[in-house]
Amino acid sequence: MSAPRILAIIGSGETAPTMAKVHRALFERLGPEPVAAAILDTPYGFQENADELSARTVRFFAESVGREVTVASYRSRDVDALTAATAVARIREARYLMAGPGSPSYALGQWAGGPIPGALADRLRDGAIVTMASAAALTLGTVTIPVYEIYKVGADPSWLPGLDLLGPATGLQAAVVPHYDNAEGGNHDTRFCYMGERRLRVLEQQLPPGTFILGVDSHTALMLDLERRTATVAGLGGVTVRVNGRGTVFPSGSEVGIEVLADVARDLAAGETVDIGWEPGAGVPRRPDRTGGQAPRATESLRDEMAELEGAFIAALGHGEGRTAVAALLELDSAIEGRIRAGEDSPDLDNARSTFHALIARLGEAVGTGAADPRGMIEPFVKALIALRARAREASDWATADFIREQLSAAGVEVRDDAAGSSWVRAGSAPS
Repeated sequence: MSAPRILAIIGSGETAPTMAKVHRALFERLGPEPVAAAILDTPYGFQENADELSARTVRFFAESVGREVTVASYRSRDVDALTAATAVARIREARYLMAGPGSPSYALGQWAGGPIPGALADRLRDGAIVTMASAAALTLGTVTIPVYEIYKVGADPSWLPGLDLLGPATGLQAAVVPHYDNAEGGNHDTRFCYMGERRLRVLEQQLPPGTFILGVDSHTALMLDLERRTATVAGLGGVTVRVNGRGTVFPSGSEVGIEVLADVARDLAAGETVDIGWEPGAGVPRRPDRTGGQAPRATESLRDEMAELEGAFIAALGHGEGRTAVAALLELDSAIEGRIRAGEDSPDLDNARSTFHALIARLGEAVGTGAADPRGMIEPFVKALIALRARAREASDWATADFIREQLSAAGVEVRDDAAGSSWVRAGSAPS
């Protein structure tokens, strides 16, 4: 049996719980272990925490996917000859290869004229699964959005030449836009990889003739099987084929021929309405067009639950009921944890986490406000925070545990850990 040739495009969240299932399914296509696998670090090679990002990705694959990966390290075109040769060797021997977050323009600048693009193309030709996510996904098409330069620096919307790996491998002449449904902007439009509708329309006018936008939502994967000639969508969102501001969305669970994506793009370019009913395995999937006015999907149930628990917490705090306040926090923590275990990763979940930390900070402020009072006055609040900290430590949520300790310290309370558990004292006091 020939080795699979798959180009997987992930919109974002490549090392989030939502995508672990996708990675596992792709690895299963390669047969039993061991499978040579590598991650390419160029897109984030300029970052000061590049070592940490590589280690975190290696750990994600080991713990969440159950596979070992090595790092094909090519952080800049100025690496020495041995480092470059080692990186290329790891790419060429890998049957599973991933590149992810960082800056697309930086990655293109380091790869231009070097051995990496050819090595990637060879893997797709000879047999491997190549997964390009986030920043790396942007580089796949005929042209690439320089996201940092436009969104962060304020450059006029324009394209950079892309690697054009997508065209030769699939026949699709497209510009890949990950983070397509991004909602991080809150009160401003950050869809379409932080471009928003206005700037995306400007970019569309500059596309080479016959090129369409291939948008991949956050925490969503488009898997292009080059042998079977199929396109499969998995994850939380969908994949959009967009031409001149009009789009057709292929939702999660879709599986169609790769040529269907090109056909839809041609129909949209011709001004036709692409509205074909879809069921799994039967034709072109269709949801209402997301042409610019439709807001990203939201998880209303978590938002409502968060608002209810936040209200209960504030009411309890106002009445000095530490036990009731912490009960609301524990319920919110359970709601967040349950959704994480279920694989959810959404803007509402991020908001809930932020709210959880904000409420912890308010509880810490309550301790600080009563720090001059007798121990018995602040003890319910301190115990509540210590209970939350213990729960976070049991879940290996060290960031939250450290955050709680910092809040207590700022309120004048010192936490002391020993074999028996955690105790506390007012700063400068002896344990009671």
